[in-house]
Amino acid sequence: MAPRRPAELYRAPFPLYTVRLHPRRPLAITAGGGGAAKTGIRNGVHFLQLEQIGGQLSASLLHSHDTETRATMTMALADDIIAAGQDATCHILRFSLQAPEAKRGSAGRNGSGEKGPRKRKGPSPAGQGDTLSQTSEVTVESLHSVRTDFSPDALQKAVRFNADCSLLVTGGADGFLRLWEFPSMKKTLEFKAHDGEIEDIALGPDNKVVTAGRDFQCCVWQRDQLVTGLRWNENLPGIPDKAYRYQACRFGAVEDSAGALRLYTVQVPHKRERRPPPCYLTKWDGRSFLPLLTRPCGAEVVSCLSVSDSGTFLGLGMVTGSVAIHIAFSLQRLYYVKEAHGIVVTDVAFVPESRRGRELLAGNEAALLSVAVDSRCKLHLLPSRRSLPVWLLLLLCAGLIVATILLLQLAFPGFL
Repeated sequence: MAPRRPAELYRAPFPLYTVRLHPRRPLAITAGGGGAAKTGIRNGVHFLQLEQIGGQLSASLLHSHDTETRATMTMALADDIIAAGQDATCHILRFSLQAPEAKRGSAGRNGSGEKGPRKRKGPSPAGQGDTLSQTSEVTVESLHSVRTDFSPDALQKAVRFNADCSLLVTGGADGFLRLWEFPSMKKTLEFKAHDGEIEDIALGPDNKVVTAGRDFQCCVWQRDQLVTGLRWNENLPGIPDKAYRYQACRFGAVEDSAGALRLYTVQVPHKRERRPPPCYLTKWDGRSFLPLLTRPCGAEVVSCLSVSDSGTFLGLGMVTGSVAIHIAFSLQRLYYVKEAHGIVVTDVAFVPESRRGRELLAGNEAALLSVAVDSRCKLHLLPSRRSLPVWLLLLLCAGLIVATILLLQLAFPGFL
């Protein structure tokens, strides 16, 4: 049975390019805008409260942070710190929640207050611990701004924190990878990683960095030393090297295997054809970087990739507006909605699998948020799959064997 059309969780007054979910709070952060062009379309970062209302996940606007003439195209989140890619720069923002009484007192003393329109769809459930209250307000503080791209059409295209948030890595249209100490934002390293734009970055074990470029390369770096170049098609001799390029790369955990990692990459056709060839997903060993499995994932060109916290699911957005969820182990497609958005999907993100996230899932196995240039944030729910525990399957198998032996003994006396 095909999945229902995804619910529209939120609609912004500008195109949306990125979305992130807070790991400990019921908070989604999405951003975008119209850029510097004088079209009347604003630029901003929106903070959305997520909550269950009437058995359905709902989002309400807590705060709108104005980014002036800069549209946020990429974003990384580390607790209450946002690294926002805006044109050729990376802006480091810190946000905090405060009670309205403190906010009004601050506004009274300073004669001004932070802008924060809030649109609510219903009451917040009581007794939610650190659930954001109806009266919570968000304040945003700008900490740093550094230039991260120097090409003629400068644009930061990817940004990532490492695991302990001591390092920030950026990549952009000039093909340079830049590493920054955090929180000082002192640049520690920069080098030419690709001939052309860097499409995506993934940070793995031992601070290894994986970069996907438009030059058909996907590289693994240890600081500025090339560890290896990935070759997804080495076991597929029918696919020429320059027929596909790497679009996205992400590390993910391995379910039931603590400490193990897998790398996932998306390969898309370099040229568009009248009869488009399929895109491909590849799963790699996260330490040896050897390919483990490659499967086609449809003819629609993939635009973005996300991995769930447990490493169980992969979320894909397409340039056609479609959204899909794949099983990470087998790379098989489990969920698909054709043209969920009216235009290219710019980012997807899974609801965290923390205690707070599980409360938001409300019995569903996973939930994926997608944003697009059509200004909409949509919700994709994956209902829990009915499955038997392993011990019960073994018990049933043992019972079946015993029953078969007894039947044979009845049918053929003296069989045993």
